[in-house]
Amino acid sequence: MANLILLLQEYGVLIVFGVVLVEQIGLPIPAFPILIVAGAFAVDGSISWPAALAVSLLACLISDYFWFRTGRYFGKRILRLLCQISLSPDYCVSQTEDNFNRWGPKALVVAKFIPGFNTIAPPLAGALGTSNATFLIFSVAGGLLWSGTGIALGAVFHTQIDQVLDILNTMGSTALMVLGGLLLLFIVYKYVERKRFRKTVDIERLSIDELRELLAQGHQPVLVDARSVTAQMLDPAVPGALTYSGGAPIPELAALDKNHPIIVYCSCPNDVTAAQVAKHLISHGYTRARPLHGGLEAWKAAFGAPAVADDAASAVAH
Repeated sequence: MANLILLLQEYGVLIVFGVVLVEQIGLPIPAFPILIVAGAFAVDGSISWPAALAVSLLACLISDYFWFRTGRYFGKRILRLLCQISLSPDYCVSQTEDNFNRWGPKALVVAKFIPGFNTIAPPLAGALGTSNATFLIFSVAGGLLWSGTGIALGAVFHTQIDQVLDILNTMGSTALMVLGGLLLLFIVYKYVERKRFRKTVDIERLSIDELRELLAQGHQPVLVDARSVTAQMLDPAVPGALTYSGGAPIPELAALDKNHPIIVYCSCPNDVTAAQVAKHLISHGYTRARPLHGGLEAWKAAFGAPAVADDAASAVAH
């Protein structure tokens, strides 16, 4: 631990740049504590706070613009990839889409303070067609606010931080074991949280083959699109599908027989939003509501070209 403190004191600006860049790219390495330590060292004169702020902002911009261009090029696909490798993949997409839809590009100003959102917001801005100038303005503002807050906190509480660093220094390798243990506990907590969350959406999914069988038997299930408004902007809904917006009642379902088959789809990992909506509909008496396994991607893969999809949708929409 002593060597780490010496490295921070001697190469602080370079370490700040490297750690911030790696965290902003998406790896689970906490950079905010490094900014706080840099702020404390700046008071003692070990690090120049303008230099620390500048390199942190540069690292943020490099990462943000990389993901922004990636989102512009790959669209929805890169969002699914990022959410699949996150610690909370089940609700990563839906939370990000809802937050971004509420605030637009201005969400980039506070995105770095929200775990998970900081990595997803830039590619989402690119996928939605945000202009380069608008993105850079809000990205710079967000990077300055986040970096400046960390450095300022370190400067304000530098006495207490110095005391903590002294304690860690005397602990030697034990300090590394403690920090590693805390990181492991965090990962275990996220895993348990995810397991608990998935239990709340435990409901039988309807497969594409079962959907085909329903159609072959002459049934006409109703399709419900459970995706956010932002997701529908990125990927159009199945023609004829009803829109479920934030828990608001769907007027078209009011006159429907409660035993009529209803198929709910989304575009999130593990169909969690569709499962939540299906359970909500079941609680209101629609006993045959089911989430579609694989969501919109499964639908498009099964029914192929738009003309075919339109024919299938017209069969299930009425």
